Amino acid sequence: MASAAADYSDEPLTPAGRLFVQPQMNQIIHCAVGFKNPINIDSIKSHLKSSLLLSHPRFSSLMVRDSQGLEHWRKIPHVDLDLDRHVIVVPNPVTTASHFDHDTAVNDYLADLSTSSELSAEKPMWEVHLLMAHNCAIFRIHHALGDGVSLMSLFLASCRGAEDEEKMPTLASGKRNRVNGEKGWWALLIGFVGTLWFSLIFVVEFTLRCLWVRDRKTEISGGDGVELWPRKLATARFRLQDMKLVKKAVPNATINDVLFGVISSGLSRYLDHRTTNALPEGLQITGIAMVNLREQPGLQELSDLMKSSSGSSWGNKFGMLLLPIYYHKSSGTDPLVYLKIAKVMIDRKKRSLEAHFSYKIGYFVMTYLGAKLAAWLNYRIVCNTNFTISNILGPQEEIVLGGNPITYLRVNSSSLPHALTMHMISYAERADMQILVAKDIIPDPAFLVKCFEEALLDMKEAAAAINRT
Repeated sequence: MASAAADYSDEPLTPAGRLFVQPQMNQIIHCAVGFKNPINIDSIKSHLKSSLLLSHPRFSSLMVRDSQGLEHWRKIPHVDLDLDRHVIVVPNPVTTASHFDHDTAVNDYLADLSTSSELSAEKPMWEVHLLMAHNCAIFRIHHALGDGVSLMSLFLASCRGAEDEEKMPTLASGKRNRVNGEKGWWALLIGFVGTLWFSLIFVVEFTLRCLWVRDRKTEISGGDGVELWPRKLATARFRLQDMKLVKKAVPNATINDVLFGVISSGLSRYLDHRTTNALPEGLQITGIAMVNLREQPGLQELSDLMKSSSGSSWGNKFGMLLLPIYYHKSSGTDPLVYLKIAKVMIDRKKRSLEAHFSYKIGYFVMTYLGAKLAAWLNYRIVCNTNFTISNILGPQEEIVLGGNPITYLRVNSSSLPHALTMHMISYAERADMQILVAKDIIPDPAFLVKCFEEALLDMKEAAAAINRT
C-alpha cells in the first residue's frame, strides 16, 4: 500500500473497510460470471468504460496511508485510469488436462486466486479476469470497497434483462419481521425481555469466542495459519423451487432456515463418512454468518446506496452471527428435523442484538483501540469457529451484460483460517453455493457437495409427503 502525504480531498476508510486491509483479515471478493456466448474483449472494455462501475468513486481511487499510518481513498482522474491494468485476459484454458470440465477448471482457477494473488495498491483495487476458453469473467474486488449487497447492487445496475434489454433487472428484496402494533402491552413487554435475554446470552458467547472458547476438533476444523494452506473449490447447485417447497413444510420457515438445515444435515452426513470413531450425538459445530444491517433488507437501488444519509448506504454494513449446528447421525433421522432445529436457533438470533453488537463493538475497537487489536479479535473468532456461510439474493430473472446472456453467477472470497467457507447466491430460480476448502483437511469437496445436494432432496421428499397427507 502506498504512503503519501495527506491530501485535503482524501477520504478516510471506514472502520470496517480498514479491517479488510489488515494482513490477518485481507479479503478479496471473487464473482464468477458465466456467459452463453464467446467473450468479446473490446465489447467488455467498452462496456466497462461507460458503466456505473468506473463512475463509482471507490473504483477510481487509490488506497494510500498518511504519515500516521491511517488508510485513505485518493481519487484519481477518470482519464488516468488505465483499463488495461485492470482487465486480465487469459486466452488459453486454465488447465493442462486434455479433457476438462469448464466448471471444474474455473473453480480450480478461483481456488488458486483465493490464496496466492493479492490486489496491488498501486492501482484501484479491482480486476476483471477474462477466461476466454471458458466463457467466464471473474470480478476480483477488494472487500474494503464494499460488501456483497453493495457490490451486487452495483453489478446489476450495469446489467439488463435478457427478455428486454432496455429494462433493469428486478431486484430481489428480503423481508424484515416487524412487531405487530396490535399486540397488548404484556406481549410487547415479554418480547422486550426476550430480546434482552437472548442478546445477553449471545453477546457473552460472542465475547468468549473472541478469547478462548472453541468447539471440539473434527475433520472439518481449521485454525491459526490455515488461511495459507492450498484450496479446492466445488459448486453445490440447488433449485429455489425445491427450497420453497421445503420451507412450506415448517410454519413460518424461510429460505435461510432451509439453507442452514441443509448445511446441518450435509455436514452430519459428511462427518459420518469421514469420522472413524463415532462422534457424540448432538455435538456442536459453530459457524459464522454475515448479516446485512441496512434498514431495507435484500438488494438496494444504487441511488439509495449512494446517499450517505441513507440507512441503506454504500460500504460494509453487516454484522456477524455465531450459528451453531448439531451433529446427528444421518441414518434414521427425519430430514426435516434439521430444518426445525435450525429455525428455532435462527429465530432466537433474530430476537437478539448480536449482529448489531458485533458491528458496534468492531467499530468501537477499530476507532478507539486500533486496527491491530480489531484484526486480532476478528482473526481469533474465526480461528475458534468452524465455517463461514453467506447468502446473497441475486437477480430474479435471467440477465445480460454487454449484450451477452449470463448463464451463472457464483461468489467466493479469499481464504480464512476456516477449512470450510460457503457462499451462496441465487440467480433466476437457481442457487449456486461455492464451497471453498483447505484441501489438506477436506480433500473431497465434491463429496461434500453431494452431501448438501442430497440433504435438500431428502427434505424435499419429506416435505412432499407432508403436503400429500
